[in-house]
Amino acid sequence: MPPKRKARSRIPPNAASAAAYTDNGGTAPNKRSRISKPEIVAMPSERDASASSTTSPSSRTTQFDHSRPEELSGIVNRTFYPAEISNERCAMYNANEIPRPMEVLDKTLAETKAARGATGKENGGGDAVVHWFKRDLRVRDNTGLSMAGKLAEELGRGNGVIGLWILSPQDWEAHLVSPAKCDFELRSVAVLGQELAELGIPLHIEVVEKRRDVPRRVVDLAKEWGAKNVFCNLEYEVDELRREERMVRMLLEEGIAFHPQHDDCVIAPGSLKTGAGKQYAVYSPWFRAWVAHLHAHPHLLQERPMPDKNPAGFREKCAHLFDTPIPKAPESKSLSAEDKQRLTALWPAGEIAALERLERFLTEKVGRYAATRNFPAENTTARVSVHHAAGTLAARTSVRLARDVNSTKKLDGGNEGIKSWISEVAWRDFYRHVLVHWPYVCMNKPFKYEYTHIPWENSPTHFSLWTRGLTGYPIIDASMRCLRSTSYLHNRLRMVVASFLAKHLLLDWRLGEQYFMTHLIDGDFSSNSGGWGFASSAGVDPQPYFRVFNPWLQSRKFDAEGVFIREWVEELRDVPVGEDVHDPYGAGGEAEKVARRNGYPRPVVEHRFARERCLGRYKAGIGRESA
Repeated sequence: MPPKRKARSRIPPNAASAAAYTDNGGTAPNKRSRISKPEIVAMPSERDASASSTTSPSSRTTQFDHSRPEELSGIVNRTFYPAEISNERCAMYNANEIPRPMEVLDKTLAETKAARGATGKENGGGDAVVHWFKRDLRVRDNTGLSMAGKLAEELGRGNGVIGLWILSPQDWEAHLVSPAKCDFELRSVAVLGQELAELGIPLHIEVVEKRRDVPRRVVDLAKEWGAKNVFCNLEYEVDELRREERMVRMLLEEGIAFHPQHDDCVIAPGSLKTGAGKQYAVYSPWFRAWVAHLHAHPHLLQERPMPDKNPAGFREKCAHLFDTPIPKAPESKSLSAEDKQRLTALWPAGEIAALERLERFLTEKVGRYAATRNFPAENTTARVSVHHAAGTLAARTSVRLARDVNSTKKLDGGNEGIKSWISEVAWRDFYRHVLVHWPYVCMNKPFKYEYTHIPWENSPTHFSLWTRGLTGYPIIDASMRCLRSTSYLHNRLRMVVASFLAKHLLLDWRLGEQYFMTHLIDGDFSSNSGGWGFASSAGVDPQPYFRVFNPWLQSRKFDAEGVFIREWVEELRDVPVGEDVHDPYGAGGEAEKVARRNGYPRPVVEHRFARERCLGRYKAGIGRESA
């Protein structure tokens, strides 16, 4: 790795919010790129004094012009985050001039390994071992929980495990968690508590209003319970990695060892390198390396043992912790009684429901998966993404169980359906590996950060028509109405509607990325961001920008009989059987009469015009003809 650039103050006077958010290893400001020509507004009284070297940055009143579309539209949420990261700073990450949050955490863990080992054994290891649940709401195949149980057993002396789950409303707001997913997590936590109770393990649940107060509350609870060791499984987003790095030292200062574990990925980020020693940025060679690594290290797919039952008497000692009620969702994340009932029926919560759904898929559907996975009306996909996102099912479990029903132990051999499904699950790992190595994708920036300069349209009207399923393109409208009703959307349709927003309507893809997160029950930052990056051509391993999905062709190819369209677009249910339902106004005749009579809108934009406009804008934005 090249040497780090010598630290020097690069924070401009207008970046007060960025000053508190700079990486530990670099002081370049989190400001808008100079290349994209931000408007800097200086107060008249400051302009003459700007040359003074004695004026401190905090005392100057020069500030960003927050009227830029990115901030007015909420793409950059200034309630929780600083201004958009600059292109220069993205380039510094790429050049290894700024340590990535994962690298900083790894260094801290290495530096404190001996101290944490000694601290965790002080006073006989304390009275309890804590496992902090986050996106791992299960008791089976859970790395952190398994290790906590193993340590408690080794320590003896009546030492037991205490589970902890913290609801931070601000975290749900900052992370754009949908009401549907909030409800699913709360229902899953209730199931988790019951399963833990059968093992004599209490699950203590707390609401911590401010996200910045969560680390201190974990420390205080661990001290209150006499715990000398706290385990958790890592989340790979920037904020969470930085939080865990601080908590390693914070807990150590309080005489407690903190043990964050890799669990969310089948293979830990950073484990796979190209021949040149770099992180993969293209899926196909990455997947071949992923498969080869698992073949060479089969233990990575082994199930992590469940913790044993807590010792007799531990329940009595911690009896009050078994009575923690499940909190209600915050007002901003609450569902109506009708929506809650519908989503509960569609998406049963908890680990057992996840395993049952996966088993049904592997016994009834997986054989046809490769041939039918792109057809939304077929219902031949696993639909376990909601469980992967909440951690009620480990991706490792899914891959292992799929392998075990195959005719071979090779992950890239045997049944075509199983092979194909494992490769789809692996995308989840891939996008997390990308997130860890290129952390700016977690900072309102596309992987291809030069695509920041594409001049997007600014049309709240068109965005509203897209969200409500009123674009005049039946496959788009059926998809968006399905999403609004079920909080879920088939993967092929996610690609089609994402391409339509970015390339037909020419709206900033990050608007769609955020809309998906605030409506999907399986919202997952890295996978969602990666998918939108692919569809908009701004992400890692994307389709080239000059490939613009034709909605009519996508519709005819993947919903040939219009079954999906008729299910969700009631205005077109009476269109005669045949292809006319895909484009009723283009077809004319009876199809057009039905569409007009039922008030179905005409296309909001003409396909040929949209494609030509898109190509022109992308070329102008990235400054070159190639993708």
